[in-house]
Amino acid sequence: MSVSPAEELVDVVDEHDEVVRRLPRGEVYALGLRHRCVFVLVRDAEDRVFVHRRTAAKLVFPSLYDMFVGGVVGAGESYDAAALREAEEELGVRGLPRPEPVLKFLYEDGPGGRGSWWSWVYEVRCELPVAPQVEEVAWHAFLPETELRTRLGEWDWVPDGVAAWERLRGPGAEAGAGGRV
Repeated sequence: MSVSPAEELVDVVDEHDEVVRRLPRGEVYALGLRHRCVFVLVRDAEDRVFVHRRTAAKLVFPSLYDMFVGGVVGAGESYDAAALREAEEELGVRGLPRPEPVLKFLYEDGPGGRGSWWSWVYEVRCELPVAPQVEEVAWHAFLPETELRTRLGEWDWVPDGVAAWERLRGPGAEAGAGGRV
């Protein structure tokens, strides 16, 4: 019997990313409790970035665009394991190289928002044919970074993904320099 996403157990963490308790994801979201997430920036062999629109059924940020795959870290799961699991699940691939951790930050959704989450950002190159999960991904494409930057001003994006993107870019960062954003 499969557990629904709202029933999956999640570690609730404090301001130091230490586990303080474990609750179902739906309850964590409803109460706006701090938890853990992973973001994986996926590039193909041509250095294009995987971009997708989330399905309308997603619990958080439905129908918005995202330049990362990823999600909530399961109870007792490491960030590294979650990054690989989430990337393979959402891309619909097996045998993906282990995503490389790049940076960690605390995302806060602001007043009246959904809470906050410790976020590890990863990068990985996927040269496998992708078949994204239909439950997670309504549309997808690998976009050149120049087009992605254009779309940032045109499409509605998940706010935590934009925050991660801006941190990856950093002040004065050049697009594509060294294969990183």
